[in-house]
Amino acid sequence: MKISSTYSVRHLAAFALLMALATTAQSIEISSLYSNTDSADITLAGEGAGLLQMDLIQENRVLSTKRLDFDAPGTYIVRWPRLDLDKGSYSACATLRDDETKSNSKSDEDGIEDRPSPSRRCYRFYYGGVEPVRFDVRDLRADSRGLHMAISARDPTIVDIYYMLVQGDRALYVTQERAVPISGIMSAAIQKDYEWKPILKNGLTYEGRVKIVELNHNQTRAFMSPFVAVEDARITETYQDETGASATVMGESRVPFEGYLRFTLSEGGEVLNITERKTPVLLSGDDETVEITWNSTLEPGVYELQTALIGQDGGIMDLQENIIEAKHIVRRSLPDETKSADLPAGLAGVAVLAVILLRRTRGRTN
Repeated sequence: MKISSTYSVRHLAAFALLMALATTAQSIEISSLYSNTDSADITLAGEGAGLLQMDLIQENRVLSTKRLDFDAPGTYIVRWPRLDLDKGSYSACATLRDDETKSNSKSDEDGIEDRPSPSRRCYRFYYGGVEPVRFDVRDLRADSRGLHMAISARDPTIVDIYYMLVQGDRALYVTQERAVPISGIMSAAIQKDYEWKPILKNGLTYEGRVKIVELNHNQTRAFMSPFVAVEDARITETYQDETGASATVMGESRVPFEGYLRFTLSEGGEVLNITERKTPVLLSGDDETVEITWNSTLEPGVYELQTALIGQDGGIMDLQENIIEAKHIVRRSLPDETKSADLPAGLAGVAVLAVILLRRTRGRTN
């Protein structure tokens, strides 16, 4: 009886563990989905890991299938291959499944109806330009600092803008700007700039993705721009005189800048002094001033100063050249001379006359 009880307890514990694992695996769900013919973004919420399958479908025919392994919730990106597409209605379907589950195009198309489930969702869109374009992104560029775009609209409208920093198949960072007013002049675009919040790694490839949603007319558009993250900084201000020099450096990238400044002092083409100083670590918007002093005060003359900002790879990132006009040093007057010079002219004359009379008096006495 004792052995049987122990056996039952072990089985119950194993069963409870399996149930817990099953519950964890099923706790993640598809919370949002958007797609066009170029790419799609899928947001998963909850907890868990698994396999995400994406299908691009037209009239019960699967045109492309993508599978992504995910280990945590977040926003994932799928890029569709370049296809020769006809005008018409398309659907993108996202399904959470395991490796053993087979995709069924008919069941996927059936699921496009308004019956989303936690593990499956589809998004319909039309390709071919039947709907009038309510707004247009005239220009989009992503770089190591952020996203830069020009947007215009046919009529005044209000949009929500999602900014995404993407690496590989996952969005590292997603933020939303709500209720952005767009003017109703297609020829007059509005410039929008958004700076990244995460720190980037030098040399890695990222993508900037912007998704714009106009709720009044239920129109959504998305665009992507790839870039390679690089360090960047510039010299904003310099100062130099007979005793030393300084330079203010500002970071221009979300890649930490860890370079140095090189001050080269010359006279008539001859290099007199080269001084290098490491800059503080800078991110975009950070600025710091670096100061140096010469070995001694410069003799009178005209000097040239070159201030170079050097990156981690040894390349010159910014350069400024200036002239130092060292002048003669004016010597101070002796204390007695200073006192005499400070006396008014009348008092000085009286003092001189008093000295003469005193000398005459002494002469007569003698």
